[in-house]
Amino acid sequence: MPLLKIKEFDPNYRESFEGKDIKGMGVYATADEKIGTVSDILVDEQGHFRYFVVDLGLWIFGKKVLLPVGRSRIDHTSERVYTVGMTKQQAENLPEFNEHKEIDYNYEEQVRGVYRSEAFLESSGSVDTASSRPAGATMVAPPIAPPRKSGNGNAAYDYKQDPALYELNEQDHQTFKLYQERLIANKIRAKTGEVIVGKHTETETARVSVPLDKERVVIERITPTEAGEAVTPDSVDFGTSEVARIDVYEETADIHKEAFLREEVRVDKVVDRETIDAEETLRREELDINTQEHPNVERR
Repeated sequence: MPLLKIKEFDPNYRESFEGKDIKGMGVYATADEKIGTVSDILVDEQGHFRYFVVDLGLWIFGKKVLLPVGRSRIDHTSERVYTVGMTKQQAENLPEFNEHKEIDYNYEEQVRGVYRSEAFLESSGSVDTASSRPAGATMVAPPIAPPRKSGNGNAAYDYKQDPALYELNEQDHQTFKLYQERLIANKIRAKTGEVIVGKHTETETARVSVPLDKERVVIERITPTEAGEAVTPDSVDFGTSEVARIDVYEETADIHKEAFLREEVRVDKVVDRETIDAEETLRREELDINTQEHPNVERR
């Protein structure tokens, strides 16, 4: 079963840990003894944690080793990873992890061999020695089953064979998630109507009166006051034609239509704001601690 770096398995793995990243956490042998830093996490094809890649720069410069998750205890509060029974000598005995090489069965068996050793189990408190256990008592470390072989002779390892290495200790890793409700106020924009603004043409009959002027010639014959008086023959020119020309004009109506700008209409939208008050009952979980007459509980 191939192992993958956690980011290769899930690029958004931090979301599963509420934004916290186990990578970068300090690795401690005891509360005061830091041995390195978690540089990566290896998971199987189902996403199960199998190893922490620990950079032992504080103990052994430049060396990275694999720490099975079952031999660790994660403290999310202090953001630390504690090893179970790790000594500097055991760290030196672990084969170095090379992230550029494929992790095969043989390499994992070398790693498991160090953690399976009786010296390691004794230091972690997982096994009783003959001198320390009462007569008739037996070892409490789970037996190590031999690796299974596939049809072609290669080892087909099942991580369930080594629960002490790969199963998280539920007693050490219990987590209570306290939930709280909060009131979320969102706004939803919904269409409530539609206003259509356009224009159409209406017709009406208009009447107009135009006064027209027409010229006419009036000929009036009158009797002058000198009528009947004699005039000298030289003052009268008989036989000469005398013509008077008078131009006569009249007005005609010129009625036509023309278009002109009557008014301008501006269409705008304005927002009227109102505040709506809402009230809900919110629930919140609080932690209850019953020490059962064992008051040695540290709250952080």
